[in-house]
Amino acid sequence: MRKEFIVTSLLIITLNILLSFFYQPIWWSMVLFGPFILLGTYDYLQSTHTIMRNFPVLGRFRYLLEAIRPEINQYFVESNTNGMPFSRNERSLIYQRAKKNIDTLPFGTQKNLYASGYEWVNHSMAPVHVEAKDLRVIVGGPDCTQKYSASILNISAMSFGSLSRNAILALSGGAKDGRFALNTGEGGISEYHLSSGADLIWQIGTGYFGCRDHEGKFCADSFKKKANLANVKMIEIKISQGAKPGHGGILPKEKVNSEIASIRGVPMGVDIISPPAHSSFTTPYELIDFIKTLRTLSNGKPIGFKLCLGKRREFIAVCKAMVEKNCYPDFISVDGGEGGTGAAPKEFSDHIGSPGIESQIFIYNALVGFGIKDKIKIIITGKITTSFDIVQRIALGADLCYSARSMMMALGCIQARVCNTNHCPVGIATQKEEYVAGLRVNNKRFRVTSYHEETIKSLAHIIGTMGHHDTTELRPWHIVCRVGNNKIKNYSELYEYLKPGCLVDGNPPKSFERAVLNADPSTFNQAQTSY
Repeated sequence: MRKEFIVTSLLIITLNILLSFFYQPIWWSMVLFGPFILLGTYDYLQSTHTIMRNFPVLGRFRYLLEAIRPEINQYFVESNTNGMPFSRNERSLIYQRAKKNIDTLPFGTQKNLYASGYEWVNHSMAPVHVEAKDLRVIVGGPDCTQKYSASILNISAMSFGSLSRNAILALSGGAKDGRFALNTGEGGISEYHLSSGADLIWQIGTGYFGCRDHEGKFCADSFKKKANLANVKMIEIKISQGAKPGHGGILPKEKVNSEIASIRGVPMGVDIISPPAHSSFTTPYELIDFIKTLRTLSNGKPIGFKLCLGKRREFIAVCKAMVEKNCYPDFISVDGGEGGTGAAPKEFSDHIGSPGIESQIFIYNALVGFGIKDKIKIIITGKITTSFDIVQRIALGADLCYSARSMMMALGCIQARVCNTNHCPVGIATQKEEYVAGLRVNNKRFRVTSYHEETIKSLAHIIGTMGHHDTTELRPWHIVCRVGNNKIKNYSELYEYLKPGCLVDGNPPKSFERAVLNADPSTFNQAQTSY
């Protein structure tokens, strides 16, 4: 629409000039069209609102409709997000923090405190002051020689290809300015990730993009070269993701230009669909060996893996392999079934993969039960939006968090839900240059930093209000949930939490018994009826 606006405006002005040579000046036409041309020119040149920049004049109707009837837009979003939308209040909070606008509200809570499922934390009569800048976590186990001091909140995996050049530049720039990390996604490391000097978590998927040979297999030489870049602080093996576990990543051919094809080492003109499973390992033992190999090739950088929890015995088998080989990942990223994506079959998004909280608690229990949690950090992702979300997930066993959707909202995402069509109107999830050009990097870079900064400040404030000095002091019983009209429980009452080492003494708790007995570290494919 940017080009169309320029062409139309020039035609109108040219037509009026030409007609004025033969007839009396047609003042009425300039009176009619002039204000629209001036308004559109302003929209075209301003850098605050991408939707107005990409759709001069027409883009204003979105804001007009929201101002008149905000519930219309809320209904559209909520009816098109598989039951996991950002509510209007959540979206407003993200926008306010990204723009550094006031985020306080009059007239108290907008939640129903007596509705089943309402959650809260109890404050202390002796609150303390917590410095937001101190809320960091050291990632790196006993075999890691280049430990990384990570922010509590980082940007979750989103690839160049799925996102545009300008979106990656804004995210990486915001991460650099805010001192937090950007996960590259499985699409490889591009110059847009590197140019700002941001801390990167390099994700290696089943397609091994950026470190693959001509047959699509893992290439140690290519990996070693990129893994030792100064920007790369951690390396994450992607086993599965919450939105489409077991399916493999999808990049529609409409988004594959020559630059993306070159970075990924794939041909143009076809959909890029990652294999569902890795070719470098096929058993828990081999997964641990692969982790050890990557740690050696990267000269001791933190190595971890990401998964959406599926069969419980398979993760228990990985824990057994860790203990037997005395080799551990430095972190495990846990994605819930509610995790987002730009493209996935609906049935995969809706019905495959355990929800985030259940996944996180099980994995935390498994690591504690095998006595190895002290060696491994847990990163949780899947609809992390507010500082309360972070408090909740850390209290339930995580060490730090990823966020993707809220970072996209900070960039200006309007949840148009056309990520897989290459027609994202705000230039984020598209490779169409006319849309990408509307996303002003410096403006959005500032918003990404601001959203992170304000969320961490709020997190520090909440922790201090609870009387704690650090996130490491949070526990499951700090999160309280209403489970009925007159009944409340904390999470230590809602979920079982295991005692350290209880899964290696030969007498596991009943809830873990079948998974532990059936877990075989020599295979992922053992035919069993256990879950």
